[in-house]
Amino acid sequence: MLRSFSRACSATKPKFVLKSKSRRSSGGIITISFFSSAVAQNHIKLPAIATTLLQKCKSLVQAKVIHQQLLVQGLYHHFTNRLIRAYLTHNAPSHSISILEGLTPSVSVVFCWNTLIQRSLRLGYFHDVLSLFHKMLRLGCAPDHYTFPFVLKACGEIPSFRLGAAVHAVISTTGFDSNVFVCNALVAMYARCGELEDAKKMFDVMLNRSLCDTVSWNSIVAAYTQSRDAKTAMELFRKMTSGWEIHPDVVSLVNVLPACASLGASLHGKQLHGFAVRRGLFEDVFVGNALMDMYAKCGMMDEANKVFQRMKVKDVISWNAMVTGYSQIGKCEEALGLFEKMREEKIELDVVTWSSVIAGYAQKGHGYEALDVFRQMQLCGSKPNVVTLVSLLSGCASIAALVQGKETHCYAIKCVLNYDWNDPGEDLMVINGLIDMYAKCKSTNVARSMFDSVSPSNRNVVTWTAMIGGYVQCGEANDALKLFSEMFQEEKSLKPNTFTLCCALMACAHLAALRYGTQIHAYILRNRYESVLLFLENCLVDMYSKSGNIHAARVVFDNMQHRNSVSWTSLLTGYGMHGYGEEAIKVFDGMRAAGFVPDGITFLVMLYVCSHSGMVDQGVRFFNNMRSEFGVVPSLEHYACMVDLLGRAGRFDQALKLIHSMPMEPTSIVWVALLSGCRIHGNLELGEHAADRLQELDSENDGSYTLLSNIYANARRWRDVARIRSLMKHSGLKKRPGCSWVQGKKGTATFYAGDRCHPQSEQIYELLSDLIQRIKAIGYVPETNFALHDVDDEEKGDLLFEHSEKLALAYGILVSAPGVPIRITKNLRVCGDCHNAITYISLIIDHEIILRDSSRFHHFKNGFCSCRGYW
Repeated sequence: MLRSFSRACSATKPKFVLKSKSRRSSGGIITISFFSSAVAQNHIKLPAIATTLLQKCKSLVQAKVIHQQLLVQGLYHHFTNRLIRAYLTHNAPSHSISILEGLTPSVSVVFCWNTLIQRSLRLGYFHDVLSLFHKMLRLGCAPDHYTFPFVLKACGEIPSFRLGAAVHAVISTTGFDSNVFVCNALVAMYARCGELEDAKKMFDVMLNRSLCDTVSWNSIVAAYTQSRDAKTAMELFRKMTSGWEIHPDVVSLVNVLPACASLGASLHGKQLHGFAVRRGLFEDVFVGNALMDMYAKCGMMDEANKVFQRMKVKDVISWNAMVTGYSQIGKCEEALGLFEKMREEKIELDVVTWSSVIAGYAQKGHGYEALDVFRQMQLCGSKPNVVTLVSLLSGCASIAALVQGKETHCYAIKCVLNYDWNDPGEDLMVINGLIDMYAKCKSTNVARSMFDSVSPSNRNVVTWTAMIGGYVQCGEANDALKLFSEMFQEEKSLKPNTFTLCCALMACAHLAALRYGTQIHAYILRNRYESVLLFLENCLVDMYSKSGNIHAARVVFDNMQHRNSVSWTSLLTGYGMHGYGEEAIKVFDGMRAAGFVPDGITFLVMLYVCSHSGMVDQGVRFFNNMRSEFGVVPSLEHYACMVDLLGRAGRFDQALKLIHSMPMEPTSIVWVALLSGCRIHGNLELGEHAADRLQELDSENDGSYTLLSNIYANARRWRDVARIRSLMKHSGLKKRPGCSWVQGKKGTATFYAGDRCHPQSEQIYELLSDLIQRIKAIGYVPETNFALHDVDDEEKGDLLFEHSEKLALAYGILVSAPGVPIRITKNLRVCGDCHNAITYISLIIDHEIILRDSSRFHHFKNGFCSCRGYW
């Protein structure tokens, strides 16, 4: 190439020969034989040959040699732009910059700077963009309206509000703040930097100057959509189309459809669909994908499928939208069918496809299927991302697959966590998933270690919620509420989300911690969690019901603007726990009148209500009508509930007949229900039969042993009591110790039978002794058959005196102001003698006593209990 260039030069004025000791890849001396004869005949002039040589230049070495000879021949200034492009083509921007630094600013020089800046932007070298821009300004080269959009985009990609604002200042001083392209770039930059207010201010300035075009409106709508302010995004879109009569384009639709999806505004989405069809925009694959995503997120998969079928051009995103849509609504079969079809049609499966299928299975609780898909993904060589791992951990959690969860943890350590180039937010997503998985697999200690490994300043609301929810699910409600309190005590205090609050309310419900639950309710009201109020209100109904304030639960229910089946079922359960059967039936009728169809859960609750309210005949009618009138097939749980209902009423013949007529084999819950009824009515023979069936089923339940032991003790068959206790010992089972706790002024006090650890023990026992003497004077007689020991009646009376619920009551009286209800919770069923004693005590004290045991609530007042003997 250079010999041809030298021959051309010899035919003209100066004579020169170009040779280069080039790299092996250049092939020694560079030649372009194409021009040799033409130059020899003087048909082509040197500048034209130089231009062709630069265009045909194939290496950096050739570019340097041509650069050298142009300098020698004095033609350098005519070829600066082409030299710059040649150097950029061969990835040598530093040489281009060297040339630019020596040039006088001009339009062509600005163009070259823009080319350099655009190249760095395209390659993702955002800081280099800003460095080039700074150098350009330092050399006195004035940017134009092409320069600023490139630089602003780099500021948004970093993102750096400080640098973006500095560039804005330069724009204002150079007079480009009236250029629509530059202003659009400013709006987009502020939005990308998370400064939505500044983006809106910039847009409003443009609006006042009548500078806004379709791109301007698209930029501000996209800003609000990306900031998850879908409502504002849709309002702006309406203004764009109606108030300002701007015609939406493909980008407009792609920006606003996700906002429709976020709000579930399917009607507006359909209108946009119609607009796209009328304007011929539907054929665009991006519009089709956005429409499918919108319909899928609105739960309208049939409509999404119609869009999918009508699309002439589909890409992998189109398929992924459908797979994800089916997965999100739990239709794993359809998702898997599309997944297999993608394989058949040789469509490249990306990480989104695999992750969607895994997430779908995990969401539906099919953890093993999720693990199988993950293994296929690895065999295909597709590398999982953070979303894949989080979905997989969720699948492991759903089936309590601790071993597979640990394997996923190891994979995350090796491939994802603790790398310098990782996004800290993505690392935290994985850690949050690990906390959730370990907690749901009952490894709360490991989950807490994971939680503690994240510095308090780096924890987000999901981190706290995963750990609090984990404690609640494992029954560690005290730890859950303690951690919930710590969340507010951190220097960087986070606002809990609805899931956090629901977990805390569930913990309160578990502990019957009414005071704490009321404080959370007040927090919800102060902070106005309207967007998901139904979810929280259902939890509030449940919390108040299980904390002993059924009236507050009803107030919350009555003030709900919207109700779902969970709302009605929660209130029904509450009335059942408190023994208000007639009110529960009224609520059941109200539920039907509101258009809700009772399902299996509803009937299970109603049978429970009837069982604890003594409404035997009503319960039998519910059981008989659930299949004939409502088409609900009784499950094992329904039969167990009916056996409990009949057993409590002493109708053992009917209970046995029902058991024998069951279409499935009776399991332990059925025989335990029968055994419980036998204990209430002292039916020793049938109790032994139920116990034998439990033994055949290898039921290792300390409760069933305890029930049988109680039946034997009531019959004074102490040898059989000793035999049962020996069986429990050899089986490794231990009877849970009775424990009662009561709310005081300084928190909750806990008592065990015979407990003397409390600082006020002396006062507690003195008060309790006085109360027992006073109620004996009005007719109370200790029911010594509830002291299940082979001792004389006087010693049995002393044992009954020290039961945990009596100690809790005495403490409650000591620390409570007159007239304030005393709320006691017991982990086991309340003792019959304690129930009798508390009924008498309610006659002589100025307190309502609300006692929650493992079965139900008892409201004692003026010598009467709400259970009416059905407990």
